[in-house]
Amino acid sequence: MVQDLYQPLDSGVVPRFAGVPTFMRLPVARPQDVDVALIGVPYDGGTTNRPGARHGPREIRNQSSMVRRVHHVTGVSPFDLLRAADCGDVPVNPVELEESLDRITAFYSEVKAGGAIPLTAGGDHLISLPILRGIASDAPLGMIHFDAHSDTYDSFFGTSRYNHGTPFRRAIEEGLLDPKRVIQIGLRGSISDAANYDYARAEGVRLVFIEELAARGIEDVMAEAREIVSSQPTYVSFDIDVIDPSFAPGTGTPEIGGVTTREAQQMVRALAGVNVAGSDLVEVSPPFDLGNLTALTGATIMFELLCVIADGFHRRLSAAQPALLAGSLS
Repeated sequence: MVQDLYQPLDSGVVPRFAGVPTFMRLPVARPQDVDVALIGVPYDGGTTNRPGARHGPREIRNQSSMVRRVHHVTGVSPFDLLRAADCGDVPVNPVELEESLDRITAFYSEVKAGGAIPLTAGGDHLISLPILRGIASDAPLGMIHFDAHSDTYDSFFGTSRYNHGTPFRRAIEEGLLDPKRVIQIGLRGSISDAANYDYARAEGVRLVFIEELAARGIEDVMAEAREIVSSQPTYVSFDIDVIDPSFAPGTGTPEIGGVTTREAQQMVRALAGVNVAGSDLVEVSPPFDLGNLTALTGATIMFELLCVIADGFHRRLSAAQPALLAGSLS
């Protein structure tokens, strides 16, 4: 059976601390051979504060050895529902920003052409822009974005239009995102200018600050998020700094007052039913981590995302099969 080729290593046979580190101990494969491609983008050339997120993919791989087969709440076993594999790292150029953006775009264009759904470990948040350039070339996507920051600023230091604070403004300007189907959840922290959120609001982006999330509750906010993106293809971007730094200290721009790790898991689980076209987990910076806690959190959130993607993939496949069968009999 083809599916048997895409199973994680059995920890009862190979200990978790042994073997070649891959995402969730999965085999290495080409994107065109799988349904979900787990990819690393080891790039943090867009960082404006504390660097180190270029080391995120490697350490998330290490900590993902703790991922097991079955989700304890939903019962989903993603490795039994689809073919997932570690498809390696994008070959970035750490000293050339625009060349790296082009390389990332080209890589994800090939992923899209091969039919795989990308699940990415970053890297700083600028990587979302070239990923979207690669997978949203046909039509703009919706987006559910978990973050302490809106990342819709125009520029930093006067001329820098490509950094981890600007990817989603560029993505809206380039027609990669439909701003009226974008919701940003968990925003907080002091801002450099009172007009920082004006562009996002003017374009129709739904901003949910942490205070509103706390007042309304996760279930209510996530129901609104699902309504905003509708059933159309949607990108999910998870910046680890949406989580309070007491839980996830290893990140470049920490903001106190964030969600707990348990609340983060609840928010991702509430994505059930969303048509996920791709997803990323960004801004894990191992040099600032404590006991690999942030990398472990990142790996766990990626598993939560994979479970949502696998469940949606299986449901769409099951729904399509009767129609395919009817067509073959007519």
